[in-house]
Amino acid sequence: MNRTDVTYRKTAAEGASGFGLLIALYDTLAGNLRRAAEAERSNDIEQRCREVNHALLVIAHLEDWVRGGCGGELADQLVVFYASLRRDLVEAQARRSSRMLEMQMAKVLQLREMWQQFDLHPAGSGPGVMSSAWKDHETSTPGVERRKLSWSA
Repeated sequence: MNRTDVTYRKTAAEGASGFGLLIALYDTLAGNLRRAAEAERSNDIEQRCREVNHALLVIAHLEDWVRGGCGGELADQLVVFYASLRRDLVEAQARRSSRMLEMQMAKVLQLREMWQQFDLHPAGSGPGVMSSAWKDHETSTPGVERRKLSWSA
């Protein structure tokens, strides 16, 4: 990340809402995964490891954020998602698979889009957006127990 990127992100974070900060973390995570996939394709193992290690650090921050919250079904689903993401990143490294890294990036971007929709339309579209995003996630990671989300405001 160059100096301009750091300045831009710092400025964006200073005026961001809670959702804005969360979205920025997802942007960082997606960028790490994209750069890791590029590094894998160019056989730059050091760079891939740096990017995946940073992605794992971002996931840890996201997990801490969830654990510090109120709990509930959404928190449970996010904990499962982050654990699955972390496991899949380790597997992608072991298999040296840029495709697996890109698949994880797509999942992160899908969830990022959901949070962005909540930020833009907090009252009207919450449950609908959440249900469709988690429905896609539930079918995309086999072998992990899932529970349906149900919540009301």
